[in-house]
Amino acid sequence: MKSFKILALSAVIGTSLVFTTACGSEGSSSGSSTEQTGEDNKQLQGEINIDGSSTVYPIMEAVVEEYGMLQPGVKVSAAGNGTGNGFKALIDGKTVISNASREIKPEEQAELNKKGIKVTEFKLAFDGLSVVVNKENDFVDKLTIDELKKIWIEDGKVKKWSDIRKGWPKEEIKLYSPGTESGTFDYFDEVVLGEQPIVEKATLSEDDNILVQGVKGDKNAIGYFGYAYYLENKDSLKVVPIDNGNGAVEPTNETIESGEYAPLSRPLFTYVANEAVKKEEVYDFIKFTLENAADLSEEVGYVKLPEDEYKKDLEALKSLKK
Repeated sequence: MKSFKILALSAVIGTSLVFTTACGSEGSSSGSSTEQTGEDNKQLQGEINIDGSSTVYPIMEAVVEEYGMLQPGVKVSAAGNGTGNGFKALIDGKTVISNASREIKPEEQAELNKKGIKVTEFKLAFDGLSVVVNKENDFVDKLTIDELKKIWIEDGKVKKWSDIRKGWPKEEIKLYSPGTESGTFDYFDEVVLGEQPIVEKATLSEDDNILVQGVKGDKNAIGYFGYAYYLENKDSLKVVPIDNGNGAVEPTNETIESGEYAPLSRPLFTYVANEAVKKEEVYDFIKFTLENAADLSEEVGYVKLPEDEYKKDLEALKSLKK
């Protein structure tokens, strides 16, 4: 299987991408380890619209690209406009699949209920929300959760590194955060900010690539985003180990999967409209996604779930088809 890291992360997040593949319609792509779907590999037709988390986007882009090689007649449009925007599109009936880097909120579920839209949650992978600083930063060796709060919570003052720890430079901190429609922002808001207001001068964007470039371009910058975006840029960014009271822990596949990288480890999801699953092409696409999420999530820099998790979700998917 070809690597999707550069393909997935170099795309402009937030614009819809449509994948149709004219070659390879007789079987899987050469050298691909992805599993084929369908009882007899029947060629399907149809359209599937997807939106949601920019963090999950690289996984879904890889899935869509591979699926197009097996089912070129199914046109899949995928976008990464943020978890919140993804759920809005699902509520409005513009999509049938919504990717999310957090669980659905009660108010979002209520809106779906009003529209009579029932959805099912499937887990795709684990992510470790990664805190990064500029490569030239030679003083930040780790941060505690309390220090993250000092950096990110608005207190009416200009934030300087010297305010965070004695001996650090008296330079203003430049902050880069996912936008408020991002599930990554929501997660950070819950576990770090405690739902207090984020620094007003912070640069917010649903496009993780803007955050990456912002931190790369300023020696006094700090930002956070999904683990895959850090891995793709690890040669030009410095990841910050996080101390949650049991010593500083750096995000790695092992610490994310074990939960040692707490509290910034989290699962990534996709939500599917139950009624849409009755369409053969939607069922087939989701089945393909779950069968190949382990391999493709690791291809783009995330951490696969235990095998039993995927098996459980596949059983749940089959029950929706009945």
